[in-house]
Amino acid sequence: MSALLEVRNLETFYGPIMAIRGVSLEVHKGRVVTVLGANGAGKTTLLKTISGIMDPEKGQVLFEGQEIQGREPHQIVRRGIVQVPEGREVFPLLTVEENLALGAYTRSDKAEIARDRDMVFSYFPILAERRLQEAGTLSGGQQQMLAIGRGLMLRPKIMLLDEPSLGLSPLLTQEIFAILKRLNSDEGVTMMLVEQNAAVALDLADHGYVMELGRIVMADTAEKLAASEDIQSFYLGHANEGARGERRWKKRKTWR
Repeated sequence: MSALLEVRNLETFYGPIMAIRGVSLEVHKGRVVTVLGANGAGKTTLLKTISGIMDPEKGQVLFEGQEIQGREPHQIVRRGIVQVPEGREVFPLLTVEENLALGAYTRSDKAEIARDRDMVFSYFPILAERRLQEAGTLSGGQQQMLAIGRGLMLRPKIMLLDEPSLGLSPLLTQEIFAILKRLNSDEGVTMMLVEQNAAVALDLADHGYVMELGRIVMADTAEKLAASEDIQSFYLGHANEGARGERRWKKRKTWR
């Protein structure tokens, strides 16, 4: 079965610095794929390249079998690729309802838009309670819920989520990831998830990739990655610092 989204040998630069180094990956319809890695690994740059915010120097981004690299972000959004950005970036002076309405700006089917708004409120009841409240007055967790809800209003074919746990408490993180799991299982929302919190990301995902310094250094099913000694020691904290550092140094040559 062909992939919904496919990235082939992608290279993207920040000025003279190569931030993405020959990255290839796939996301299939109805699945959740996570990309793990430390700060500076290139995860956000990868999402920005897929969504058209940045142009690659080399490589291809294929969506539903068609090349989309180099297209304008609004053209990519209209194809059904929605990014929920790092830091949420809601419109702070607009109400919850107005933010959700902006998420549906490409649509004209008013009855279906209302149905989808009610669907968002069913997954995030706190947003229904705060529907007339300015988004800037919401808590960080509520703003993250609103950012996800706004993305859902487009009826995305794939949702790109950039660090949805950033700045949230462990309890709120678990709550939001439980909702993401339900959206995938009940609504069939395809997701590509960039995360530093490997534990929650691998629990949600079907497949995972690990990035380091702009490269993919590991790729496998989420179950196998979660069981990997390397992932446990580097990302899940199951080894002491000395053993972790020594093992990482040895494994780098194997990964690359």
